[in-house]
Amino acid sequence: MPVRRLSPEDELMLRLDARWPQDIGAIAILDGEGLLDADGRLRVEVLRKAIGARLHGAPRFRQLIHHPGRFQGGPVWVDAPVVDLDHHVRVLPLPPGSGEAQLLDAVEKLRARRLDPSRPQWEMWFLPGLPGRRVGLFVRWQHALADGRAAMSLLAAFLDPAPDTVVPPVAWAPAPTPTTAELLVDNVRRRVRRLAVVLKTLTRPRATARRVRGALPMVRETLAQQPGPETSLNRVVGPGRRFALLRTTLEQVHQIAAAHGATVNDVLLAVTAGGLRALLSARGEPVGSVPVYVPVSLRRGGQGGTEGNLISQMVVPLPLGIADPDSRLRRIAQETARRKSVARPSLGTLFRSRWISRPMLRAVNRQRVNVETGNVAGPARPVYLAGARLLEVFPVLNLIGSVGLGVGALSYAGAFEICVTADRDACPDLDVFVDGARAELDDLAARASQNRR
Repeated sequence: MPVRRLSPEDELMLRLDARWPQDIGAIAILDGEGLLDADGRLRVEVLRKAIGARLHGAPRFRQLIHHPGRFQGGPVWVDAPVVDLDHHVRVLPLPPGSGEAQLLDAVEKLRARRLDPSRPQWEMWFLPGLPGRRVGLFVRWQHALADGRAAMSLLAAFLDPAPDTVVPPVAWAPAPTPTTAELLVDNVRRRVRRLAVVLKTLTRPRATARRVRGALPMVRETLAQQPGPETSLNRVVGPGRRFALLRTTLEQVHQIAAAHGATVNDVLLAVTAGGLRALLSARGEPVGSVPVYVPVSLRRGGQGGTEGNLISQMVVPLPLGIADPDSRLRRIAQETARRKSVARPSLGTLFRSRWISRPMLRAVNRQRVNVETGNVAGPARPVYLAGARLLEVFPVLNLIGSVGLGVGALSYAGAFEICVTADRDACPDLDVFVDGARAELDDLAARASQNRR
């Protein structure tokens, strides 16, 4: 069996996890009519059976991260001897009369619990007790397993296009863990290949210079541009989180984008700008230009995949000082269009060496970027989990360093659903941000509708 090492991007997520938990995931709402018995109790065995039958579509959910000994190379993916679904698929009933606030409070408490490193790095928590026999779902996994784009393929392994889909069981037996000798040999081979790449680089100085020049704009954007303003958001992320949800339709977002020569992601950035403008104004702080991180997927063509991380990022200044929402969105669209033309190496490449990554992280932190966004396309049609229709799904982002606010969006079955993840200490007034973001969305939608008449 081949030795399956973590990629540089995966290793970066794992290193960061030591200080800031790097689990990502989703909050979802299911139609629980077929999942609940007459007394409202969840039929969890039905769920475990359905999820277990589909595990072959998500191999990382059956694997552990193994840290080899000295001279044996970096972390390795190995098959777990057993996958205990009683541990990974669990139930937390909500108190009677619970609504969205109680669901999010429960998710905040569950997220605070660290994933068990001795088991595969994922959990699904089902939270029955919502009105109308609906069931909440909180699913999470270690970021090293999959980035946002790969995660949609990962989750798709458990979702069906129809409620009565039958999946036959697939036999599985764990592969043996690589031996010490195999790890030593694999490590030597990888070092030789890297050395060959270095030598090839030295013998082709022109090509190397072109690649370096191509990466310089991205490095300057990340490290050398004017730092963001000093605001109350600029603080190291703590352990607590708060969540908030916003909803609109994908059609409405497309209408707003079309009216401004923008993209769906630009609209998400404009909504984020509206929330930040309201938040900082309410705190009595001047509003100017605030930078945000925007992930850039490096997956092309058939590189969708269900595993690992293949991402870079760009820094986009949000012009909060512009009072008019239409003008703000147009400025954002112009800025993102310009920055998308910049070549971007993967984050794993930039932070490959531990010796380089430490000063790089310090340099990044000096830029005072305290907000991140992310937008992922989900299924265009309704899908089902164990026969239960998925009604809504919201992405949960990870926070790191001084990035204490994350705004993630996912399009699903005609809906555009946003989850705001905030550091509890940095954003005790998260409701102010959410109200500002919602007002921005409503204002842009009303203006786009008027322009169409």
